Amino acid sequence: MAEIKKVLVANRGEIAIRVFRTCRKMGIKTVAIYTHADRKAPHVRYADEAYCITADDHDTSYLKMDKIIELAKMTGAAIHPGYGFYSENPTFVKRLEEEGITFIGPKSEHIIMMGSKTGARQAMMAAGVPVVPGTKDPITDVELAKKVAREVGYPIMLKAVHGGGGKGMRLVHDESEFESSYRMASSEAQNAFGNGEMYIEKFIVQPHHVEIQVLGDTHGNGLHLFERECSIQRRHQKVIEEAPSPFINDDTRAKMYEVAVKAVKAIGYVSAGTLEFIVGADQNFYFLEMNTRLQVEHPVTELITGVDIVREMIIVAEGKPLTYTQDEIVRNGHAIECRVYAEDPANNFVPSPGLITVYEVPGGPNVRIESGAYAGFEVPIYYDPMIAKVCSVGKTRESAIVSMKRILSEYKVSGIKTSIPFHQRVLENETFLSGNYDTGFIDNKFDMEDLKRKQSADVDVPIIAAVIKQLLSEKEAAARSITRRDVGESHWKRFGRLVSLGNRLG
Repeated sequence: MAEIKKVLVANRGEIAIRVFRTCRKMGIKTVAIYTHADRKAPHVRYADEAYCITADDHDTSYLKMDKIIELAKMTGAAIHPGYGFYSENPTFVKRLEEEGITFIGPKSEHIIMMGSKTGARQAMMAAGVPVVPGTKDPITDVELAKKVAREVGYPIMLKAVHGGGGKGMRLVHDESEFESSYRMASSEAQNAFGNGEMYIEKFIVQPHHVEIQVLGDTHGNGLHLFERECSIQRRHQKVIEEAPSPFINDDTRAKMYEVAVKAVKAIGYVSAGTLEFIVGADQNFYFLEMNTRLQVEHPVTELITGVDIVREMIIVAEGKPLTYTQDEIVRNGHAIECRVYAEDPANNFVPSPGLITVYEVPGGPNVRIESGAYAGFEVPIYYDPMIAKVCSVGKTRESAIVSMKRILSEYKVSGIKTSIPFHQRVLENETFLSGNYDTGFIDNKFDMEDLKRKQSADVDVPIIAAVIKQLLSEKEAAARSITRRDVGESHWKRFGRLVSLGNRLG
């Protein structure tokens, strides 16, 4: 494979900038793509070259496969997908392989293998990785599925075979709920992914979501970069991550590392990937899925290892071996990431798009912030609401938490609501501080009413309310759109669809 001299990031926002930064360190030229809605976005200004891929303001999609391929050929660039969009799209990667364009990521065969939840389970079982008890194949017969559920034992989880992001998932407590849950989950999966096939997994009580970062190359090398705890979740979406996990013990940790590397080598995986596990209160762990891409939360791993994961992805895409051996990967300290969203946490996390009037980013020691926002930036309704990833690092977990409290107290954003107050309250929560929290934390251990009381007493609230007065009509529409509480459904996406519909009708 040829040396990569230019990289096009088929993405936007903070992740595009993050990839560009590594390219700049490596002396690699960069190419940004953008829509009309994003023409003033920071990633556009950061890149060496930038190209608009839409015809007008009404077209806000980055999913322009032919256009992206055309630009890659024109500029002579390799393509890094970031996360989301085309990052785990095997059709896109297959096209690049056929066109002779270097893809900075895994092979299409691995994306296909791990994109099917049942296919991934089968591959992991063959590699000797423990999986959650459940079905090996997609469910096609409801009565047969009921029988399997009884054998597995309630409670069980119904999951979409081709799902992700919490869509097409239902927790079923007993058989009386099965048929209705199956119909709703399958319908949701069909609408979201074009495939309504489902499978069954045993529901693990008090589950912890722990993932192992892995790297593989074309020379048969595979290694791990330790683990991340990702159990602070809202509607199955991660909001706070930390590395290492404060919950698992050293014996469990060692076993998880061993099976993760074994799996990478068994399937011949290439590039960065993440094996996600569910860990029970008894420390038994089971494979959930493999994300064949760079994860949102990868900075916490980089902070405790010193490894630039994007750099390793580029080197592997050039056909070179990984620059580290397992013995050279050393864990140092503790890191925490808070995902800052343009949402109102005191109002059921409804979207808060609009003009950012004040944007003061904290500095100082032990801080890393990945952001695609600035004062004067209009947060659009069309894309993911995350405006920044705020990371702290310390010698111990306690010092990382102290640093994060300081960082969040200095982070000033006006003009929109953000999730910063939510993160601040989590960092004061006794269950979180204990380190023994599970995926039910927000529902069971977090006092949302306390957050509402605190925000209502905030002297800045009237000022912020005045600044965003022009957004009230849209926010009222969003509030009316959240009466249906489906698992995994995004208020932000429903809000975007409403406004987009209004634009077309107008």
